[in-house]
Amino acid sequence: MFPAVSKRIIFSRFSTIHRASVLPAATSFVRFNSSINKINQESIVGKYSPGPIVLRYSQEHEWVAAHPDGTTFIGITKYAADAIGDATYVELPDVSDEVIEQGASLGSVESVKSASEIYSPVNGEIIEANKVLSEKPDLINSDPMGEGWIVKMKIFDTKQLDEGDLFDEKGYQKYLEDLD
Repeated sequence: MFPAVSKRIIFSRFSTIHRASVLPAATSFVRFNSSINKINQESIVGKYSPGPIVLRYSQEHEWVAAHPDGTTFIGITKYAADAIGDATYVELPDVSDEVIEQGASLGSVESVKSASEIYSPVNGEIIEANKVLSEKPDLINSDPMGEGWIVKMKIFDTKQLDEGDLFDEKGYQKYLEDLD
């Protein structure tokens, strides 16, 4: 439909991805359209509880979906999934009762283009890793904000969702627009 344009994309904590194919500015609306970076309501992330779900985004393009009981799903945004390319392997963390600090590595995603670390945008305890990604790493691309979730954590202080560097939906969309 549109010819691909060669562009260098740099994430603040993701690996640099060289010569990623992105569409011209005419399709920027589609890439930044907020419905793309929303939770898939038909996935376990959307159906886990009746809500409300607090959704936040990091500058490193991870998302956090916190449910009222403190159960929180973490994954990468559609923007990040598109930039990484076709996922071929997802390294998952071990489940542990140790508290993971904000900024700690949760694993990585390898693709035909690169390998990218995934960092925890919040403090919490990992209660489950999405083992389905071991067999189907392509879920990172096809449903990054749903069945492609990476970890389920228990957070003990929901104030961290509103403090610090996390964006709400409008803030994240503006952040993406400013990257171009």
